[in-house]
Parts: sequence; C-alpha cells; structure tokens
Amino acid sequence: MPERKPLIALVDDDPQVLKALRRDLRDRYRDRYELLDTTSAIEALESLDELRRSGDEVALFLSDQRMPEMLGVDFLAKARNAYPRAKRVLLTAYSDTEAAIRAINEVQLDYYLVKPWDPPQERLYPVLDELLEDWDAAYIPPFMGIRVVGHAFSPKAHEIKSFLSGNLFPYRWFDLGKDPEAQTLLETHPLEDPRFPMVFLEGGAILQDPAVVELAQQLGLQPKPGHSTYDVAIIGAGPAGLAAAVYGASEGLQTVLIEKKAPGGQAGTSSRIENYLGFPTGLSGSELSRRAVAQATRFGVELMSPNRVQSLERQGDYHRLHLEDGSALNAHSLVIATGVDYRQLEAAGLDRFLGAGVYYGAANTEASSCRDEDVYVVGGGNSAGQAAVYLSNFAKKVGIVIRKPDLTSTMSAYLIKQIGEIPNIELIPYTEVVQAEGNDRLERIELANRQTGAKEWVSTAGVFVFIGAKPITDWLPAEILKDERGFVLTGRDVAQHPMSKTHWKQNREPFLLETSVPGIFAAGDVRSGAMNRVASAVGEGSMSIALIHQYLAQF
Repeated sequence: MPERKPLIALVDDDPQVLKALRRDLRDRYRDRYELLDTTSAIEALESLDELRRSGDEVALFLSDQRMPEMLGVDFLAKARNAYPRAKRVLLTAYSDTEAAIRAINEVQLDYYLVKPWDPPQERLYPVLDELLEDWDAAYIPPFMGIRVVGHAFSPKAHEIKSFLSGNLFPYRWFDLGKDPEAQTLLETHPLEDPRFPMVFLEGGAILQDPAVVELAQQLGLQPKPGHSTYDVAIIGAGPAGLAAAVYGASEGLQTVLIEKKAPGGQAGTSSRIENYLGFPTGLSGSELSRRAVAQATRFGVELMSPNRVQSLERQGDYHRLHLEDGSALNAHSLVIATGVDYRQLEAAGLDRFLGAGVYYGAANTEASSCRDEDVYVVGGGNSAGQAAVYLSNFAKKVGIVIRKPDLTSTMSAYLIKQIGEIPNIELIPYTEVVQAEGNDRLERIELANRQTGAKEWVSTAGVFVFIGAKPITDWLPAEILKDERGFVLTGRDVAQHPMSKTHWKQNREPFLLETSVPGIFAAGDVRSGAMNRVASAVGEGSMSIALIHQYLAQF
C-alpha cells in the first residue's frame, strides 16, 4: 500500500492569502507532504481528532494571527495538544510582531513569518525547510495497515491473528499488557464499552471481538460463489489445491477454489521450507502461498475464503456442493485437497489452554508472545523442527519433546544439523507431555520419561504441537472410499478395494487420482499413499487437472 504522506496544515481567514500560501507550499513540498487548508480555525481544530483516528501525522501548523474565530496563537496552543511534535509557525503583520515574540515562550512557537513573504525562495522556504527537516529527523512513519489490540494468550485473539497471517494480510499486534502503543490507540479511539480483541482497519473502521467471517467481509474477501456452475471446484487451498487451481484456470477451465481458513494449508504456516526445488536459500510457507495465490488470481481463479463445504451430492452429470454459509454451487468435476490436520495431544488439562498457551502449529503468529520465555515443541517431524528454529529467535529456551531416542527417523538431515547448531534448542528424548496446569493461560506442564518413569513439572509460556497428521475427510460422503486411517483412496487402490464393485459403476478403471466417485479426484496429503512433501502435493495438484481433462472429454 502507498505510504501516507504527513500533513502541513494551513489556517487563514483571508481566502486570497490562503490561496497564495497554498500555491507556494504546493510548489515546494507536494512530493513529500499533503496540504490541508481552511479559512476556519474552529473547523481545523475539529478535524484534528479525526486525523489522529485515521493515523495521519501533522508535520507543521501554519496559522494567521488575526482571525475572527480565535487568535492564531490560541489556535496553535490548542493544536499542540493533538500533535505535540508538530512544528508551529505564526503568520503575522508587522503590527503583531510583539504578540508573536511573546508566543515563542507562551505556546512554544517555533517561528513567526511576517506578511508578505515574497519572494518565498528567500523569506519562506529556508525557514520551513529547516523546521521540516528537524521534524522529519525524529519522525517514524506509523504502521497504517491492520492493527489488532487484545490480551496475550487470548484464544479469540489467536484466531484473529492466525486468520490474518494465513490470508497474508499484514498486521501489527498490540498487547494490552505490554505495549504502551495499545493504550495510546485506545485513547485516540475512545469507546464506551470496548470489547477485545479489537481490530482497527486501514480505512478507520473498528471491529470489536469480530467473528472471522465478519472480518473477512470487511477485508474484501469473497466467501460466496460468483457463479452457479464451474468446470472444476477445488476444495482446500494448500499446495495441492493451489497447483490444481493454477493449472485448471490457465488451461481454460472455469475454476473455483474453496478454503475454510486460509491459503497454504500446513505448509503455509511453515517458517522456512528449505528443500523445495528452485529456492536454494529456502522460502517461508506464507511467501509460497502469496506467490501461488497471486498466480492463481492472475489466471482468473475464483477464491472463496473463508468458507467450508459441508456436504456434496451427485446430481446427474454435476456434483452439488453445499457450503457452510447456506449457499451452493455445481461443478462438473472436483478436486479434494483438504490436506491433514495435527492430531490432538492427549494430556490432562491441555484442552483448557487451546489458544491460550497451547497451539497446534501457529509458531509464526504466537512466537512474539513467548519472548524470553521457555517453550516446548512436541513432535519430531520437519514442521516441528522448522517451528523450533523459528521460536529460538524469540524464546529463552526451546525444548523439543519426542518419544523416540532422536530425530533421525522423522526429520530431514539438513534440519537436524541446523537444530544442533542453535544453543537454546534442547532435544528431550523418550518423553511425553502428560499434564498441563495454569489459570487463565498455560503456566506449566508435566513431562514424563517413558524409559525411567520419572516425572517433572516445568514452567512454560507455550506448547506448540506437531504430532502427526489426520486427514480432513470426516465431511465426505460414504460413497468416497477411504483407508483404515481415513485417507481417500484413489486409482488402483479403489479398484482393489473389496467394495469397489458396489461403488464403481463405470466401464473403465478409475484414473490415477480419481476416487470411487467418477469425476471426483484427490490430491496431496489427504490422499492415501501421498508422499507428504510440498513438491509432491504440487505435482499431484497439477496432475489432477490433466486427468480432469480426460474425464470431461467423455461428455
């Protein structure tokens, strides 16, 4: 977004003088400053509160002394309350110079100018240049994006931050307990009964304790379908779904991509992916998601997020999808790319602190809340390792809790080496979390050694869980066959299933990624036998479109 320029505010009750002043200042300063001018001192003062709420900065006030509503020195004194750092210049006639001199002490006037100021190159610009350079030297541009104010370890605040981060909206988090800017922001936007978390949008709107759907609508996301029928509907916007969307739309298919939370899936929350082809220095999951979404959008993919498919049914040659918000759409073909979710950690009391110190993934969004604290990562896969590396930049100590003796069987060698070189990461083998305690937030956990049986309570600000995956397939109809772990069967696995004859009624074998329902394909981690790598998910998503072309060619 373009950076908002600071303001120079001009007040003079004489329209001709104001016009001349505006002309001279525009010629000199329009590249760096916006001009705000009025003939009314009262109107100018009334606008200051709105300017502050909008996040605008005033660099300089320039006011005439003799005005019918109030004297210039009085206006500058009042303006100082709103913008104490702004420079203050009084425009006077020769007869008012004595008052101007007194104002230097009374209202800490920075300078006074005597009318007329011609030529401005000699009598105006040198003075204002010096004042503006002095102001600019201490000026730090305010963050003008989305601002979220709330309490640390608040489950609802965690939900809001995860949504914004996952959907690639830049935002700043203000902790009511730690950040002085939080209180300043609330004083600038006084509310009778504030409810948190509070979201301040760039346009000035304030959302109090908003639902994610409400926030999404305010941010311009499109959770509803724009058409009634599509060539292909893709469910899930992880790497597989995004790849399918890019290839489908680029090859002329009317494509809709439906995502219940945010693009990227589990990969999108990764702080660093270092083994993806073509990125020798690695890239973050959010950067990969951003690039993929931009690419899909360029080809005309319709992204519906956040929205969720609740059920689907076959209607003739179409598949009808019923969505969480009550809308529905038809598609000639489907790609199921819902991926997997982290398995729940079974430990007494842990569920009480979900979003308040216990997180499934979410290392990127909650790391700053754990600054200089001890935290624990549970799990030994690549996602756990990447989270531990990222958290080590914030936490005093990061403990990796695993049941196995080491990481060699579950984590890539490059990541194991990287972890070994970080002094504040500690591997805790043969161990599991068995209990959690705290008041409003997680405060401590009990660790049990599986070999010795010894137990130990440790204080912690956060537990980040990465303990394997379960497929997101509970919503699928029984007609779509799954393996014993719930992953979707495709291709040859469908043909070899004992119930294949009751499910598959075609005169051909299922295509390689086709499920037990003709025209419905599965790609990525949700598919039985998938490789669980970003590259393979992208490959399967791309391949599904080639197979869909073969399927659609039958009609």
